[in-house]
Amino acid sequence: MIEPGFHQPDIETMPRPELEALQLDRLRQTVKTLRDKVPFMAERLRDVPDPESLDDLSKMPLLKKVDLRDNYPFGLFAVDRSELARVHASSGTTGKPTVVGYTKDDLDMWADCVARCLRGAGIEPGWMLHNAYGYGLFTGGLGLHGGAEAAGINVVPVSGGNTERQLMLLDDFAPEAICCTPSYALALTELLGDEAQDCSLKVGILGAEAWTFEMRAAIERGLGITAVNIYGLSEVIGPGVACETAAKNGLVIMEDHFLPEIVHPETGEPVPDGEVGVLVLTSLTKQAFPVLRYWTGDLCSITREPSPCGRTHARMSPIVGRADDMLVIRGVNVYPSQVEHTLLNTATASGNRASPHFQLVVDREGAMDTLHIRVEQDQDSPTASGNSETDAELAKTIQGAMRSSLGIGVTVSIEPSGSLPRSEGGKLSRTIDQRPTGTSL
Repeated sequence: MIEPGFHQPDIETMPRPELEALQLDRLRQTVKTLRDKVPFMAERLRDVPDPESLDDLSKMPLLKKVDLRDNYPFGLFAVDRSELARVHASSGTTGKPTVVGYTKDDLDMWADCVARCLRGAGIEPGWMLHNAYGYGLFTGGLGLHGGAEAAGINVVPVSGGNTERQLMLLDDFAPEAICCTPSYALALTELLGDEAQDCSLKVGILGAEAWTFEMRAAIERGLGITAVNIYGLSEVIGPGVACETAAKNGLVIMEDHFLPEIVHPETGEPVPDGEVGVLVLTSLTKQAFPVLRYWTGDLCSITREPSPCGRTHARMSPIVGRADDMLVIRGVNVYPSQVEHTLLNTATASGNRASPHFQLVVDREGAMDTLHIRVEQDQDSPTASGNSETDAELAKTIQGAMRSSLGIGVTVSIEPSGSLPRSEGGKLSRTIDQRPTGTSL
């Protein structure tokens, strides 16, 4: 059984009053830095008093992605370009990327945060980590790489893609841990087939896209691993803002470096712990690119109750959707993760198992939006014979479940096994929006 470990136990188990005093100290310094060194933020903060308590944070202005794009490339940096150790950029698909920078101290802090994540997930010093996140401007590969080295874990920097080589190295090198997107882990599970149960892997660090408990169960069952959810975004630092431990009871936020808030998606007002809202993050120690109240757009809830393992930092739920890219179908908010949850529960309960691979196709007929769900039959299902009557029965069952779950009618088609898109290591698009103003998300 995999047990959580620690990288910096004194910090990770710091009593809550000491942690909050440290946060306030660092928040004040961050605000001062922004006033002194970032003209755009100095103007925004011109009439805002310095924080006297953590509660004052909610009185400060929000920072959104459009602000990063408007200040492209280095307008929000707090250090001269000559002081940078590295620059990354977002993996956005439209327009110019959002650019982020790091000093040497920032990189060391980032590595420690990721090292906490890896040790908390149960990865031991001396183990080997197969790193299948992309290297380059994307923060995933290099972020996990630095954290693993800080924790004494040796790294195989495979990066994304070239799946045949990945399978060969998994077999030949026998690593104990892997990090990649959940959809790629699922693809590896399918490709390994029966051999997956004999692989050396024990722990998977999976993130960069939303996934459900049902998808986790399929990956854990297929690879025989403990799969934990890691969270981050380049605008704040990259992967390592938060991560589940091996106990899988919420993603522990590295609160000595990142101060979380949950706010209402429409009003921006704080919501109580336990309620779902938009995650807003403030960096407390970043030198090159400090951010104050960055609107992540990710929907989740948090608790500040200590973890059973002794960690005292706040824990966030898995991301349940996005406030800014949710589908609105006939006035109803629809999230791909909600569809996946309903799909897998319903298909399993019916005995006609569908795979976790699906695709949403949004269109418009006249003035009416429509949602079509392409569902792939599980190759191991006893009914995966291409029988049209069986497929029609499964589609009808899923349609009923979706109407109950989403509150709207949808159409469903059952596709042959292997016909829907697979991840090649990066984020997998689940939605095609064919409405006149729509794009592929």
